Parts: sequence; C-alpha cells; structure tokens
Amino acid sequence: MEIAERFLNYTKFDTQSSEESESVPSTAKQLIFAAFLKKELENEGFDDVELDDMGYLYATLKANTKKDIPTIGFISHYDTSPDCSGANIKPRIVHNYYGGDIQLSDDVISSPEKFPELLEHKGEDLIVTDGHTLLGADDKAGIAEIIQAMCWIRDHKEMEHGNIRIAFNPDEEIGMGAHHFDVKKFGCEWAYTMDGGDLGNLEYENFNAASAKINIKGMSVHPGYAKGKMINANRVATEFINMIPASETPEETEEYEGFYHLIGIKGNIENATLSYIIRDHNREKFEKRKNFIENCAKKINEKYGDGTATAVVNDQYYNMKEKIDPVMHVIDIVLRAMQECGVPPKVEPIRGGTDGAQLSFKGLPCPNIFAGGVNFHGPYEFISIQTMEKAKEVIVKICEITAKYND
Repeated sequence: MEIAERFLNYTKFDTQSSEESESVPSTAKQLIFAAFLKKELENEGFDDVELDDMGYLYATLKANTKKDIPTIGFISHYDTSPDCSGANIKPRIVHNYYGGDIQLSDDVISSPEKFPELLEHKGEDLIVTDGHTLLGADDKAGIAEIIQAMCWIRDHKEMEHGNIRIAFNPDEEIGMGAHHFDVKKFGCEWAYTMDGGDLGNLEYENFNAASAKINIKGMSVHPGYAKGKMINANRVATEFINMIPASETPEETEEYEGFYHLIGIKGNIENATLSYIIRDHNREKFEKRKNFIENCAKKINEKYGDGTATAVVNDQYYNMKEKIDPVMHVIDIVLRAMQECGVPPKVEPIRGGTDGAQLSFKGLPCPNIFAGGVNFHGPYEFISIQTMEKAKEVIVKICEITAKYND
C-alpha cells in the first residue's frame, strides 16, 4: 500500500476528541479507529499488538539481529482537534501543484497570499480538504508514516535493526494523550513523536504550561437601588482582564516569548468565570506568570473584599528540554538521519505542547519530528505526499543509525 492511500483511508474515520468529556478516551468513536488500526497492524505481521480499554495501541517490529541495539519507539496520536469538524472528511489530491489558488469549495479558497507556505510545495502533490472540515494530518499522517516505515524495514531484511516499538494514542489534542501511556510496557530507551509540522521540523523545546480559572463572586441588587451595594461580577471580570498586559497575549508574541491567553468567559451579575492558559519556555518566568495571576486576584479582593476573586492555577506540562539535554544523542541521531535523507533540519521551539513533553517527564525522552501537515485544525489544512515520503525515510534512517549506536 502506498503512503497516500494509507493516509486517505485513515481520514475516513471521525476521531475528534472532546474537552467536555471525562471518559477515556474522551469520545467513543476514537476506539473505532483504534480497533481498525489494531487489525491493520496484525495483518501487517507485527508482534505484541495490544489495544487497551483506554484506546492505547502498542506493537513491535522485532529485531532481526542479536546485536546489542537500543530499543526505540515511534508515537503518534489519532484524535483530531475539537476546533473544527473531523466528520465526513472529503480529501482530494492536487497533483503537481502549480503555485496558485486552490478552490476548496464554492466559497473557500486556499491562497498563497494568505498561506505562503503553499509555495514551498510548488510542483508537489498536495492533499487538501473540501473546505468544510479539517484534514486530520495532525496526526494521522504521523501514523501512516510510522506504519509505512515499519513495513519497509520489515521487507528489507538486509537492514539490521533492533526492537522497534510503535504506539498510537487518543486525546492528544485535549492535552491528555500521555496521561495513561504505559511507559514501562512500551519498554524503550527513547522515542520520537511524529507530530511536528512541515518538512525538516524538529522540536525538543516546548512551553511550560498551566491553566488558570478565575472565579469571581458578585452581589446582585436591583439596579434601581444598587448604589454602594451591587458588585457586578461581569464588570469585575473585565477589570481583571485589563490587568493582564496586552502585549503578552498570543496575538502579540512569537518565538520564545510567553503569554497569557484568555480562552473562555462566562458570567452574570452574581458569578463570572475567566479561563486562561499560561505559557512560557523559561521555567523561572513561567513561575512568575502564575504568581502574577494570583496577585491580580489578590488586588481584586483588596478592592472588593476577600473571597471576591479566587484563582485556581494548575500545571499542565513542562519544557522537555531539561530532560533531553542529558541525552543529546537522541537529537544527534535525528539530525544525521535528516542530513542523509536530504532534509534540511529546522530546529524550533514548540509554541505549544506535545505528548513527547509529558512522556519525557515520565522517563521516556521523546522529541518531536515533522509529520508534514500544514495549517492544522481547520479547513485550510494540507499535506504534501512527497513530505510524507520523506518523513517515512527519516524514520527508517533513524532505525538504521540506531543499529550502529554501540559500534
């Protein structure tokens, strides 16, 4: 099976996760795709194929040599983002993209004027949406690339390799993908998530991340007799929002700059709730940002009375760099693999998170490699078939180089 065919088969499954759910996985429809993948891995002849009740799928390509080779792994997630529909995806291939506008639907056009990334793939074959759903390259492309690479290695017995573990998990898009990942069962010295962006993307730095929920308690009084009595929780909420520096939001920051991101507002006169996410690459600055949010709540209480504002701040994940730095051979192998595959590396910090960050803190060093998708989480998402092929080649080369690791 060709890699494009494999990926297109995967897009037929709606695997959207849900932030509102408390189940694992967050949506039952993810298990339907997981069961499909399990059968596919079994049909391809892989060993130790196991799907647990929470939707975590593991398998092994057994070593073909008795040499002492580290066991490594490759991981991708199969859920798609809650931000855009993943149901009834209708992908199509734009062969030999000429560099102009792509008519996705009657009223949706993907243009290089708006998305200059398109021009980097001129002359290539692009898989696009019909303008009404996302594509799901994040991260079904990663799954297709991993399985395609394992099949290639399986069929080329002349290439020595150690045990190679693969795993596919649910709920990455809602930050829960690594929570129930069994690192001990996976049994790898290190691994790679195939969940990055365009060609050459390599990431081993990510944000430190926290969520913050600010609950504001007001006092409702008839507006005709409210003077000196009413505390309008909605107005106090806007006062809190105005305490956050406008220059430290996602819209105003880039590269290593952290931010506060207001993601939700609910309110009436008596109660209001603000939901934020807090991000920074630097751990010390990250701690200061969390303290700042709590101090803003204290200032509200000083003005309106104790208990008016309550800030609940919870850490979500941390920068994997502190876990990767002691094992930089994990990165050196990828850089060499890309070089030998003719892929110019683009080492960049992630302005977000990845399962690999949480896995690194669970004892599995796990940087993130490109899967090839562009413009994730919306109808303008696309992926180049040629980039998917390169990702597969890089996976194969990593396994080949690792086999010589102890030589």
